[in-house]
Amino acid sequence: MQTLRLVALTLFAGFVAALVHGQAAVPKANVQQRIAAVEGCLQPPVSVKGEPKQCTTLTKRMEELHIPGVSVAVVHNGKIEWGKGYGVRQTGGDAVNTDTMFEAGSISKPVSAMGTLHLVQEGKLSLDADINTELKSWKLPPSTAAPGAVVTLRELLTHTAGLTVHGFPGYAAGEPVPTLVQVLNGEKPANTAPIRLDSPPGKAWRYSGGGYTVMMQMVIDTVKEPYPQFLHDTVLAPIGMSHSTYQQPLPATLLTNAAMPYNGDGTPVTGGPHTYPEMAAAGLWTTASDLCRYIIEVQNSLAGKANHVLSQSMTQQMLTPGIGNWGLGLSLGGSTADKWFSHGGDNAGYEALFVGYDSDGDGAAVMTDAQGGSRLAYQVMSAIAAAYDWPDWKPVERTEVKVDPAVLKRYVGTYELSPTFSVTFTLEGDQLMTQATNQPKFPVYPESQTKFFLKVVDAEVEFVSDEKGQVNAVILHQGGQDHKGVRK
Repeated sequence: MQTLRLVALTLFAGFVAALVHGQAAVPKANVQQRIAAVEGCLQPPVSVKGEPKQCTTLTKRMEELHIPGVSVAVVHNGKIEWGKGYGVRQTGGDAVNTDTMFEAGSISKPVSAMGTLHLVQEGKLSLDADINTELKSWKLPPSTAAPGAVVTLRELLTHTAGLTVHGFPGYAAGEPVPTLVQVLNGEKPANTAPIRLDSPPGKAWRYSGGGYTVMMQMVIDTVKEPYPQFLHDTVLAPIGMSHSTYQQPLPATLLTNAAMPYNGDGTPVTGGPHTYPEMAAAGLWTTASDLCRYIIEVQNSLAGKANHVLSQSMTQQMLTPGIGNWGLGLSLGGSTADKWFSHGGDNAGYEALFVGYDSDGDGAAVMTDAQGGSRLAYQVMSAIAAAYDWPDWKPVERTEVKVDPAVLKRYVGTYELSPTFSVTFTLEGDQLMTQATNQPKFPVYPESQTKFFLKVVDAEVEFVSDEKGQVNAVILHQGGQDHKGVRK
């Protein structure tokens, strides 16, 4: 699942950057030089003006973050230019290679969305019909929060349906695994709340793995076959993702070259990979190279060069930004000339990120097998940007200023961004600190009297006062998106 984080996965979905396009084919020797540059210099996401440049090797950073295994692949000029594994599948085990599988977390969503859009293309599902007319084995209950409201598939795909349940923790080895309907209803042994409508659909963007779980039930009711088989036949096999599957749990025969999950302190996740019956939202096992094949398919489909799953017009719809700069399954951004699509992922012991560009065939994917691995993934992306001289994704430089501690005291408190996610600010000496729900504590640094930045991720926080001068809210800025938290 993808979670709201104040570390380098994303505080909010949608933080990626633009890459340069249209470069000439790169001689092999230069490719090796670029690989060496990526491996040799990972920089912090944010640097402070006047401070010396920091540079850490990829392997050293893996050690610092307790990440046993990493897989990286880069797309250039419409082809996978290079892919490489680092570290080991598990402590004391085999080396990671380009075919080593990782859980993709919420990167499952854009791949599953592609399969669902194929059904729309075939006329078997509608983007704008009431989902309850197409759901058979379960129906979305009516809601007092939005009486008479109709939810559509388009809203499920764009996180604008007003549905609950941000993400899923999965089920540890030995735990009973619920059916999909039990997950939808929040019935035991499901470990998440019922997926329900709690706000008017189509009005606001709010990330919901619950919405994708409803979508999964729609697909199953339509195709009447196991979900992993449908995705294999419709998406994975046609675009060459031969080391990918939605099977949950992963069959024993495939575990022999799968990375095992680790906690942020380097200890193994007890029992190994969690099982995710919410396959559309979090169930994909894949490789960095296969994610690059997905990137290439989207690029080629948009250009009309190869349309193995979606037509050119359907791909255009998929990449059309709506509320919150989200398309049908993807976070979107970039300039008019350099538009990008992206998604991150976060399952128990796995974190990943991919970025692709609409045109000219550039992109990259990074997969890790440890909690906190997204901090490394973003640094690797930044190093790729530097090695290829991309105009974006390089570390951001900010200027730090002095702020009176008396001013800092005004910001201390907890700010709620959603019913399940808050950010708390505390003052330790003269240092303002921030801590998000279930996340570590990090310092924030002033760039003005009201605006602060983090160094661990390219994000800013801005405090807002009411007409009486009382601080009553904070706005979190990241990746071109603003998210407001109200003081509790």
